[in-house]
Amino acid sequence: MSAVDTIFALSSGQPPAAIGIIRISGEKAADALRILSGSVPDERRASLAKLTDPASGDLLDTALILWFPGPNSASGEDLAEIHCHGGRAVVRALEAVLEKMDGLRRAEPGEFTRRAFTHGRMDLAEAEGLSDLLFAETELQRRSAIQAAGGALSRKVEAWQNSILRLSAMVEAELDFSDEDDVTPAQLDVVQSASRDLAQEMRAMLDRPRAEKLREGVRVVLGGPPNSGKSTLLNALVEREAAIVSPIAGTTRDVIEVPIAIKGIPFLFIDTAGVRDEGAEEIERIGIDRAHRQFDVADLILWLGPEGEGPKASNLVEIASRQDHPEYQAKSPEVLCVSPKTGAGMDDLVKLLVDRAKDIVPHGDEISVNKRQADHLSEARMNLDQISDVQDYLIIAEQLRLARAALDALTGRASTEDMLDSLFGKFCIGK
Repeated sequence: MSAVDTIFALSSGQPPAAIGIIRISGEKAADALRILSGSVPDERRASLAKLTDPASGDLLDTALILWFPGPNSASGEDLAEIHCHGGRAVVRALEAVLEKMDGLRRAEPGEFTRRAFTHGRMDLAEAEGLSDLLFAETELQRRSAIQAAGGALSRKVEAWQNSILRLSAMVEAELDFSDEDDVTPAQLDVVQSASRDLAQEMRAMLDRPRAEKLREGVRVVLGGPPNSGKSTLLNALVEREAAIVSPIAGTTRDVIEVPIAIKGIPFLFIDTAGVRDEGAEEIERIGIDRAHRQFDVADLILWLGPEGEGPKASNLVEIASRQDHPEYQAKSPEVLCVSPKTGAGMDDLVKLLVDRAKDIVPHGDEISVNKRQADHLSEARMNLDQISDVQDYLIIAEQLRLARAALDALTGRASTEDMLDSLFGKFCIGK
């Protein structure tokens, strides 16, 4: 596929719908409108037009058409939009006509956004935010993603870049023009102090919870021996029969994952096989091994087994989940007592989960970074940190250059095709 092709795709929801929006981006976008409607409307003004098949002359639809000349368009190219009726037959007919036009082809997933990135309409951090926004299902996910898509992180990185550039200019002046009267020599302690301040700002952002946690959800693993009530508690938490409940030991043999949002926070509840040292046959033993691996990557572990016998982890919460049975009463006041059968204690458990999750997921109004961004930000911070121990301006200049390069990679000014393919390939066709 050529990047110079004019592309088109349905950018609204799948039909049937009240309205269908077809986008056309590229140098032949105006020709496409002209062929369909006989004219190109004034830029950025919706115009009612009759759209006809150029081959047969048949009326396809009466629709609104819009024209956005590049580079001031969403994609950075000439862009047209057709707001037609959203029936399947209407959309199919328009797409069929567009596909027959010379130089037009259907867009690949994410191709509109990739062209916007290529033409400088957004950087990579904004594109990643847009990707998160498209997949957002909770209010917290939406608030965080809309910040990134709106350029909050990009603006912060740009401010850091400008500060580093000023420091670089001071150092270069010291190196190249220190013998000229009109150049003020850079003071080493000023450069080092400013570098430390920038590194501290970056460290503060790196210390925040990662953006992926909002997308993936807080991993809550339910563990315990067979018949300890894990599946029953899971079903009560997610309010549906997600796991099979049976008095037969070893019923749950594999990992069961159930995503759900509680009070706007995404969770991933994970039911595991009953953990026991004896009596497990081969298949059950595989499930037990998988349970232990889940404990290692959990954000929270709800242990429903004997007190003090759960995994030795700081994120473990001991649960007595059969308070309707006298023989299962908790002995320690630190054990949370619940009964999925009667509902006793369930509100307290939900409150505990939400309170713990608030320290694990980013706050919706706070800038957070994903792993890729964090890696580049860590590199920039490391380069700035090293300046504190350096007296040589040549080395300082190089560390500042490396810090700038790392921030360039964060925003996509320095990137690889494979990484871009991976990101934009996740988008839907019309994006």
